[in-house]
Amino acid sequence: MEGEGSINISELSRKTGASLRSLRYYEEKALLQPARLDNGYREYDESHIEQVRIIKLYFSLGLTIKEITDFFHCTISREIQRQCLPNAIDVGERKLEEIKKQIETLRKAESHLEESLSSWREVLRKGEEQNE
Repeated sequence: MEGEGSINISELSRKTGASLRSLRYYEEKALLQPARLDNGYREYDESHIEQVRIIKLYFSLGLTIKEITDFFHCTISREIQRQCLPNAIDVGERKLEEIKKQIETLRKAESHLEESLSSWREVLRKGEEQNE
């Protein structure tokens, strides 16, 4: 019988926006560890919702499954935090540097596009003035 506050995989999927396939993959990679009922069904609790959100955030930052599995448990378990923090810091610093480079590239693209738009609008404005 399901415990109080437990949720099934479909409900976890609905609450997090993660597909059933993704949730099973996270379990396969030991990022999620649901209880198993006698009938083999997975049983999640409310803490798994936050875990899935963290996993999705890391994927959205461009981390690989290996990078995530290497330090994921640092983010959810205080017990093993010290032993995996150096790796988590290393991955985090590398990703932060990559993000900063992406931001710089985007700022340059933004500036170039703003200049181009301004120039194109000026050409149109001058053309309209000549036609008047």
